[in-house]
Amino acid sequence: MVGMYPVPTTISYYWSFGSLAGLCLVIQIVTGILLAMHYTPNINLAFISVEHIMRDVNYGWLLRYIHANGASMFFIVLYLHMFRGLYYGSYLYPRQMVWSIGVIIFLATMATAFMGYVLPWGQMSFWGATVITNFFSAFPIVGESIVHWLWGGFSVDNATLNRFFSLHYFLPFIIAALSGLHLAILHIPKANNPMGIRTLNDYLQFHPYFTVKDIFSLVIFIVIFAIFVFFYPNILGHADNYIQANPLVTPAHIVPEWYFLPFYAILRAIPDKLGGVLVMFAAIVILLFIPLLNISNVRSSWFRPLFRPFFWLLVVDSLILAWIGGNTAEAPYVQIGQIATFFYFFYFLFLIPILAKIESLINKY
Repeated sequence: MVGMYPVPTTISYYWSFGSLAGLCLVIQIVTGILLAMHYTPNINLAFISVEHIMRDVNYGWLLRYIHANGASMFFIVLYLHMFRGLYYGSYLYPRQMVWSIGVIIFLATMATAFMGYVLPWGQMSFWGATVITNFFSAFPIVGESIVHWLWGGFSVDNATLNRFFSLHYFLPFIIAALSGLHLAILHIPKANNPMGIRTLNDYLQFHPYFTVKDIFSLVIFIVIFAIFVFFYPNILGHADNYIQANPLVTPAHIVPEWYFLPFYAILRAIPDKLGGVLVMFAAIVILLFIPLLNISNVRSSWFRPLFRPFFWLLVVDSLILAWIGGNTAEAPYVQIGQIATFFYFFYFLFLIPILAKIESLINKY
């Protein structure tokens, strides 16, 4: 039973991000199913069907704004959840499998969000799909075949929209299954705590002591979510997506949704097309190897004063990458993006193991 689940007494409100992510997934699935009842996956009718939802369907505007802003809220919660895990060492033994499944969920969520962004068939949807899918052509031998399979032909067209709609509808259920597995495996080693230590008797039942914290976090989340939906519903989107897709008119600046911008900046930081694609995927895959890279005997950053400033530098670096991803690929943005990309990989590949060794030597003497 959930109520009997033992939880460390020291966990804080930062541990509510997991349950909020689950709530976001439920919201996206429910609103997505309702929107799919009125959406038409046809290049001649998709944009019109979205306008029909907004104007003619009862509370259709609310459903669409909840779904569109819900994607942004989902990624905000996911990023906070991941950075919390990085800060407190929640990926270390015995929770490596929990972390790995979480990274896979993150990848599946990114794929689902990208396909969903294409469905309104606005200018940024069409050109974003064209540019991003074209990057797969950089792979030797199989690249062109992958692109043609994604397109369902030789250009982004009706077959592409149908494929993306089908996959966008299907993948959230895979994410839900992975989330259930993620939660089930977490119940074996139990939740981590801010101190990063295992205790034998320092536990309380999840209910009612921690359901209260989750409910409080839920109320704060709903208030913030409602502010975006009712007062600033389009602030996180792109204005060009309210223009119907036109293959003959290229937007002045093609950008993905904001939650992809850090990885888009990493992609553009490498001059070579194939190199950029590989480095972009490596930026996500590297998260799977953090349990192997961190050899520290101390789990939580609470007790790692040497490590802590570099973690916050990573947070700042990620924000810089997001800013660079939203700017044009010209000086000085390209150079700043290259420096930020270098630090991103340097942090995971070198700083994490080096700082662990230095701290080990300091503690020894």
